[in-house]
Amino acid sequence: MKSLSETWFTEGYIDFELKKYTLLAYLQHVNSFFSENKLYPPLADIIFHYNNIIAFRENRKFLQEHFPKQLTEISMKKLQLEYERIIEDDELMKELEEIVQYSATKIKSTIQNGAEIYEFVEAKLTIEPVGLLPLDTHEGYLLIGDGHFNTTSAYEYHLTIYEKHNEKYRGIRTDFIQQWKRSVSNTAENIKGELIRNRKELPNPAVYSIETELAYPMEETLLPVAKRSFVKYISVA
Repeated sequence: MKSLSETWFTEGYIDFELKKYTLLAYLQHVNSFFSENKLYPPLADIIFHYNNIIAFRENRKFLQEHFPKQLTEISMKKLQLEYERIIEDDELMKELEEIVQYSATKIKSTIQNGAEIYEFVEAKLTIEPVGLLPLDTHEGYLLIGDGHFNTTSAYEYHLTIYEKHNEKYRGIRTDFIQQWKRSVSNTAENIKGELIRNRKELPNPAVYSIETELAYPMEETLLPVAKRSFVKYISVA
């Protein structure tokens, strides 16, 4: 998808009207995805830009403190040099502050559009274990069905734990395996049995069914929301 560079608001000619229309064109592109109920990658992208611009507004040295992984060393140095140049020019600084303030408001509004879709989808998901669960549920299979009610997609999942700012978080990785047509012989229990027979690397897997009545795009919306919802579900189970 079309995106903005990490330092779009300080690059080139710093002019409010110019940056305004650059931003509005990007947000229109993002909203075109949302209008088709496609959340990713635009939602993650726009959240990054919001955090980026807020951090810039609140902390002049945000590069080293907030985004050491997302921004390249070249981008970091470039933004530092740009800021040093701008801060010495009162008129440029005033223009930049206006750009940042306007952009933060507009981006936040667009994020809210995506968040409403996310919350709606999340509320429509049902997660249930398929059969008995093993003691270790950090890996297994997710069986996902949508509102078309004609297929079930199976994904192998692996849960991981990582630390950030001295707090532990769960992450999830999924790999698509196969898709089955819905039928009386392709129930969740039967698919689980077939997976166990054909995939010997997980002899006693945890298997969960994730269902929704929504016929939304799988890769752009249902799967990402299902993954995040499953991480929350497994964390409190």
